[in-house]
Amino acid sequence: MQTRITLRRPLLFAALLTALGTGAALAQSTTGGISGQVNDPQGATVVVRGSNGLTREVNVDDKGRYSASQLPLGTYSVTLRRNGADVETRKDVGLRVAASTDVSFGAATANLEGVNVSASRLPDIDVTTVDSRSVITAEQLSRLPLARNADEIARLAPGVVSNSGGYTGPTGASLNSFGGSAASENAYYINGFNVTDPQRGLGGISLPYGAIDQQETYTGGYSAQYGRSDGGVINQVGKRGSNEWHVGGQILWEPAFARAETSNTYYTNGLPSSPVAGELYRPNAQDKSWVTTVSSYIGGPLIKDKLFFFLAGEFERQEGSTHNAVDSTSPDVQYRYNSPRWYSKVDWNITDNNILELTGASNTRKTSGSVYDYDYTNLTRGEQIGSADNIKTGGHVFSGKYTGYITDNLTVSALFGKMKLSQYDQPGAYDPSLTYVDGLINQNPALNDGSPRGNNQNVSTLYNADRSQRTTNTRFDVTYVLGDHTLSAGIDNEVTRAIDQGSQASGDGYYWTYGRADPNTPISTGLGVPATGGIANGQDGYYVVRHVSSSLASVRSSQRAQYIEDKWQVNDRWLLSLGLRNDQFENYNRDGDAYVTQHRPQWAPRLGFSWDVNGDASFKVYGNAGRYYLGLPLNPGLNAAGAALSTSQYFTYSGIDGQGLPTGLTSFSQPVSSNNYYGVLPDPRTVTAKNLKSEYQDEFILGFTKTLGHDWVYGAKLTQRILRSAIDDYCDTDRIIAKAASLGYDVATTNSCYLFNPGRASTFNLIDTSGQLVSVPMTNAEFGFPRLERRYYALESFLEHPFDGRWYGKVDYVFSRSYGDTEGQLRSDVQATAASTSPDWDNSYLMENNNGPTNNDHTHQLKLYGYYQLTPEWLVSANLSFVSGAPKVCLGYYGPNLTDPGKYGGQYHYCDGVAATPGSQGRLPWIRQLDLGTTYRPAFAEGKLSFTASVFNAFNDQRALNRYPYSQTDPGVADPQYGQAVVRQLPRYVRLGVSYDI
Repeated sequence: MQTRITLRRPLLFAALLTALGTGAALAQSTTGGISGQVNDPQGATVVVRGSNGLTREVNVDDKGRYSASQLPLGTYSVTLRRNGADVETRKDVGLRVAASTDVSFGAATANLEGVNVSASRLPDIDVTTVDSRSVITAEQLSRLPLARNADEIARLAPGVVSNSGGYTGPTGASLNSFGGSAASENAYYINGFNVTDPQRGLGGISLPYGAIDQQETYTGGYSAQYGRSDGGVINQVGKRGSNEWHVGGQILWEPAFARAETSNTYYTNGLPSSPVAGELYRPNAQDKSWVTTVSSYIGGPLIKDKLFFFLAGEFERQEGSTHNAVDSTSPDVQYRYNSPRWYSKVDWNITDNNILELTGASNTRKTSGSVYDYDYTNLTRGEQIGSADNIKTGGHVFSGKYTGYITDNLTVSALFGKMKLSQYDQPGAYDPSLTYVDGLINQNPALNDGSPRGNNQNVSTLYNADRSQRTTNTRFDVTYVLGDHTLSAGIDNEVTRAIDQGSQASGDGYYWTYGRADPNTPISTGLGVPATGGIANGQDGYYVVRHVSSSLASVRSSQRAQYIEDKWQVNDRWLLSLGLRNDQFENYNRDGDAYVTQHRPQWAPRLGFSWDVNGDASFKVYGNAGRYYLGLPLNPGLNAAGAALSTSQYFTYSGIDGQGLPTGLTSFSQPVSSNNYYGVLPDPRTVTAKNLKSEYQDEFILGFTKTLGHDWVYGAKLTQRILRSAIDDYCDTDRIIAKAASLGYDVATTNSCYLFNPGRASTFNLIDTSGQLVSVPMTNAEFGFPRLERRYYALESFLEHPFDGRWYGKVDYVFSRSYGDTEGQLRSDVQATAASTSPDWDNSYLMENNNGPTNNDHTHQLKLYGYYQLTPEWLVSANLSFVSGAPKVCLGYYGPNLTDPGKYGGQYHYCDGVAATPGSQGRLPWIRQLDLGTTYRPAFAEGKLSFTASVFNAFNDQRALNRYPYSQTDPGVADPQYGQAVVRQLPRYVRLGVSYDI
């Protein structure tokens, strides 16, 4: 019998895929399951009844096993029925997303109606899963002191740390690094719909905090149903209505008087003419901020047992002032952030076997404010000089999902949805007659009376008011139980668009930046910019640069995948998970022509096992090996595959007018561009290397989880991640032209940059002077590159005390290393945001001395969090973390002679002429964070009224997560900002709240 099933399984997979067609799927779970063992299966069935009105009756097989899968999250009663009569019932069974809750029955000799499965019971270890994830429930969210966004919740999971690049999502939340990966390599979901930013992969929108039922955070080992991430996955499942009405509201306040001052920022190096070490650079201590949040919800039945709704709204307002650097054109900004969020869900039990879910969610952030002059000596505000930009970010998502329980063994589901992310950014008071001027501290003091001179133009860049990002997702999944096998197959189509993206310089299309160099040292040997000493008015090294920029386009991509999976219960103790996923990616330029076409199979096998060692779910050993592909974001369609224009032209000057503009100009360079961005749209056939491979990573996990007595669970896990392939841009086109010439090709021009797989040989398509395509192969040695390397390994251990009615606690410790010559799609040390077109790999000089610990390497991570019910009325909670610092980075001009062979200024891994690998300058300090909370529920209100108080960063540590890495502004000229903290911990603040729930 077993042999026959094994032989037929491939035929069933093939039949399912034939029936489903082709597409792409990433089926994020929004459901849970109930399963268990019945001592005597003769004549037995199990009836599952939910608070949402859903009822399912499933059979018990001849081995005494039963399973009710893909149930909507909620509270259920589970009844053993024998020969049509109810004999035993377990009530208040809560489900966890993507997990199976064990409800087993012993010998049925009496009616035990009313026996409860309570939250205080130590839960059995889930031996039906092979992945690595954490689930935080609404109850835990209400008790723990947490900032109110998805990434903050995910930071409770082991191996997840706040990124060091200061990257934020669509609504301002700080993003995470999972297991050493870049902050753009994660995926975000709401009720199964992908809400990740498609342009750069930087975060996604999240639900109103009080609308979250559960948040699932995957840190590795997920099945073939999941993909498009080689970092982590954050999946939020929203609340839903039931047969009982629930109404409530909450008010939160973060007062300005209870917020500690932010540490000031000072210059660290001196220049002869203006800033010196120790002088004030940015008066952060003058910043003020206060936040008020009001939220409410209502949920219940529209038609009992049939139709339900849940609606939640949240409005957050943050007001305050921020003080920028002394050379900023917006020195003192009084701002207001309005953040309205809402969530709605309708659930229709058409029948017990057919369910329809409709979800709508919105999370936006609107910014406005006024700009004032500022006296940095006396630290006082001056007159209003303008208005801050009017900005709207975030967006809306709408989706519908159908689930059909066709038989006890066959379940199908289909999802369709759309998302729009806005990026509205319009100047509040823009004067097109004024030209933006930067770098005022570097003006020649002999020409400005010793005081930096500028104008009221604080707008350097203009955007299209209608720019946005859009995602459409269609998915279909089938699950079929065949004996010991649970077979799944699915497809998913995802189309993303970046509409009216890009920018252009304000004013007349250009702006000015003042600089000062050593008058006897060339400013850039690579760009052909000489020293100023031989140029009129350049004897003291003063110069000014005119920057011209423009990049406007709409681009799109199509990402598809198919998967098949078999969860094979080999026997009562062994479960095997065997999966295979196939991804296809395609990207299009502004004219709708494909420049990346990856239709060939990209097989991603996923193999996992779970061993129930003792056969009673008290000790699980598990393992997982998998490959994970990541599609190219939309961003390269705007630069490497776009018609980007970005040039710089260098001048000396003999005067400065009343608006801060240079006069008496003498040009000493042509318009030059480090990335060869001269505004020409490349032929789509030439944008990428031939046979470009997607970014993908292999991951290996081995771990165990075990109960310790009746009150504890502990475990450990080993993880290794190896990045096998990445995509980035290569911009040293002179080498490609030289290779073409050696092959006898006459190539007059090339693209600005080419997309390729770093660390391996590549072949490029070029167009010769006759208009024909020619192939130019380049070995890795000809590039001058090392091989691509990013490796991560970790040993994780944990000890957990599940809530027993009195207290809950968990402690995690992770020892890890992330090392190599690439961080991945981003580069945190320089805060580069252009995913998959980072400064790395643009030329060989930038990659020298680049191998070492990556920017997201944190060797030690210790996390402790929990809560204690002191009395029926009082609860206290805490969240403590210790994370060792990232490696320090020092960048400067190339080699001991301080040259610029790669045309990138002071971005080489040399510190004052000495080779400086990442970490060779030491490490940033440990990051310590202690958050405390308390909740009071007075007895007279019967638990409906609660008062909360939380203190975040109780020790007021403000340690640096990232420091300014550039040691030189020009060859031989120390950068006065080198070593400044550019990303640091938020200062201590307090949040007070009151809520009422009916």
